[in-house]
Amino acid sequence: MQLRYSGVRVTDLDRSLRFYTKALGLREVSRGDLSPYGRGIWVLLQDPASRQRLELNWYPKGSQFDVPFVVGEGLDHVGFFLGRVPAAALNRTYQRLLRQGAGPTNVTPATTDGWVGYVTDPDGNWIELFRAQPASEKRRQKAAGASAKRRKRRP
Repeated sequence: MQLRYSGVRVTDLDRSLRFYTKALGLREVSRGDLSPYGRGIWVLLQDPASRQRLELNWYPKGSQFDVPFVVGEGLDHVGFFLGRVPAAALNRTYQRLLRQGAGPTNVTPATTDGWVGYVTDPDGNWIELFRAQPASEKRRQKAAGASAKRRKRRP
């Protein structure tokens, strides 16, 4: 497991992106919308010199994570990358951390199709555990999708 980045909660994503990219020189490397999982929009930035990463997280009104913003409490989470491992490895790590005193959250491997899970540290800070799919898992998914399409086409 490797510490990969830190996430900071922001109240205005466009304003924060301008600041972190123009004023601090970070570059956007990826982004995603986790609204289907009850979250919001994330943007991963990287420092070109150090290669360190910072994730900006914005949550829409009504999201379970859109809690009152208090200056100084903007650390959203710390992300740990497990590598290119199967979903079962993520779940084992998640369960091990719970046994070792981490707090549970409602964002678990079971609620995210096995690609991410969050626990809390003893102070309530969120810790993200995430993975990349191994090639064998991607091939199985692709084959299953193709098989489902063939079955759908049959009269």
